[in-house]
Amino acid sequence: MILSILRRLVDLRLVIAAVLVAFQYWILLHPQQPLFERPVHLILLLFLVFLWFPLESPRLPDGVGRLIDVAVLAATAGVAAYLWLVIPRFEIRIDNVSPVFWWDVLFGVILVALLLEAVRRTVGWILLGVIAAFLLYGAFGFIVPGRAGFRGFGVEEYIEILTMTTSGILGVTTETSVNFVFYFVAFGVVYSAVGGGQLFIDLAMRMVGTSRGGSAKVAIVGSSLMGTISGSAVANVTATGVFSIPLMRRSGLSAEDAGATEAIASTGGQLMPPVMGVAAFVMAELLSVPYQQVALAGVIPALAFYVALYFSADLQARKSGLGTLSRDDVRTVPSILPRLHLLLPPVVLIVMLFLDSSAQMAATYATLSCFPVAFVHRENYLGLDEILDMTRNIGRQMAEIAIPIAAIGIIIAIAIQSNVALKFASGVIAVGGGIMFGSLLLVVVGCIIMGMGLPTVAAYIIGAILYVPALRDLGVPLLSAHFFVMYYCVLSMVTPPVALASYAAAGLAGASSMKTGMIAFRMSFVAFLVPFAFVIDPGLLFQTSVAQSVVACAGLLVSTAVWAIGLVGFLVRPLGWGDRILLMICGIVAIVAPTASVFWFGATAIAAMFLALNWIWPWFSSAQLEFAAGVAGRKPPSTAGDG
Repeated sequence: MILSILRRLVDLRLVIAAVLVAFQYWILLHPQQPLFERPVHLILLLFLVFLWFPLESPRLPDGVGRLIDVAVLAATAGVAAYLWLVIPRFEIRIDNVSPVFWWDVLFGVILVALLLEAVRRTVGWILLGVIAAFLLYGAFGFIVPGRAGFRGFGVEEYIEILTMTTSGILGVTTETSVNFVFYFVAFGVVYSAVGGGQLFIDLAMRMVGTSRGGSAKVAIVGSSLMGTISGSAVANVTATGVFSIPLMRRSGLSAEDAGATEAIASTGGQLMPPVMGVAAFVMAELLSVPYQQVALAGVIPALAFYVALYFSADLQARKSGLGTLSRDDVRTVPSILPRLHLLLPPVVLIVMLFLDSSAQMAATYATLSCFPVAFVHRENYLGLDEILDMTRNIGRQMAEIAIPIAAIGIIIAIAIQSNVALKFASGVIAVGGGIMFGSLLLVVVGCIIMGMGLPTVAAYIIGAILYVPALRDLGVPLLSAHFFVMYYCVLSMVTPPVALASYAAAGLAGASSMKTGMIAFRMSFVAFLVPFAFVIDPGLLFQTSVAQSVVACAGLLVSTAVWAIGLVGFLVRPLGWGDRILLMICGIVAIVAPTASVFWFGATAIAAMFLALNWIWPWFSSAQLEFAAGVAGRKPPSTAGDG
């Protein structure tokens, strides 16, 4: 044990992660200037990326990769020394007035190059390609024809915008990482380490494990609960999928169906308050509103997403007869009652948020509350070894999350300074013919295409820059416009050909990645129309009175249920395509029409009458057969499979 701890203490990754943790909690208690906090945060994360993700390529001779790693670490150290010397000057200089020296240009170029390489190592080539395209546009915008062109940036101007002000790499995205993302990542890591994640899975088993289609429902409920503390689709898949996917396989679901169910259920975690995803923290910064307001607005969209998935899973189980667990599966789950104390940290987080505490302090108090609950039962005790593991995990997760976020600051700066965002917005409106519905469809397609190869937060930020101005010009409220973009960027996590959540789930299930992604994308259709509802009705984001929001929520849940029945094609018996199309039309109209409007009432009434007749008719038909058989004195024929 002692030797193991000593080996960990000389692990450079652990040392830097510990420095990062200490620094973050120090600036929480003693806030510093932004141009001090953000560079230190960024440099520590660059070190962690290059240590956690060494260069590995079969095309490189032996030893070359290690030599390159040493070079990039040395370059990072050089940039760190440069920033340490010039930060006092950065804090007092005047943008576009104070001089930019040759050494500023040199180290600025090195910093951008290091950040791009860190992006490649963490999320791959696609985001790197997008950032490179924006960098080229910023440099050579003068050769772009038409309205899309602009004068381009000079070298000194470019470096000043990107690395010396709070408009580029050290801008709003890095600010979000410093002020929000770290503290919630730390909470998620610590809470999972003390047994909170396992509690959520076991709680889902106890709640819905014995119901029809219980294995899929356990994945949905467990992932929704995990989403309250995780906010990462891939992390959610990893945490819950190792349990739920084998469970679904044992209940008769194919590997692809099991992986797809876990993928779409985990993807919704990025919509689930109070933590939601990193994109929600960025949204709060872009809107300049308290994070609590964003989390509250996310309640009904998340509820609609998971209710639609749950209802769809129930219908699929009734239709196929698969997915139901035996009581023995549920009996093996340890008792929940002795572990209820583990619910204290999420309760602390929620209470602190609703008491108008800052999001950072709420997450910090929730993290601190994890330590006393860990010592209630001996099996959850935390020793030095466990604390060191948590510190390493915090460092690794932050490196994977925060570096791409910081790099997106390049895109934001170029898009705003070149005015390309407003030009793009006017183009979207023109292509959509100035009609809201047409423009919304264009935004949906754009968000999904962007999100196919980008992390959710990257797709959301780019979408917010390019599409939100267009939605605002069409009269969509600002919060609704941002949520609309974020929702579809979240769904892109299960959109082939690059569907990160689906790939992670397929790996756990031993299934085809592409087929799993296609099934998960098809499953997402059940919640696909929800954003159109809160564009039309701001009450769904709690932008009206509580009573109006509750009525709007009830209307949305009814509408999505009708839509889900039409998509699945089953109620108490299989439905023909004519019936399904009628229900889907009613569901679409009820979702996109304002709650309690004439169209909403009409669509809901037609669907209700149709469902009532379909619910009653099998019973009535069966009763007729039994009566006729009794009169004739023979056994009635089976009605199974009648459609």
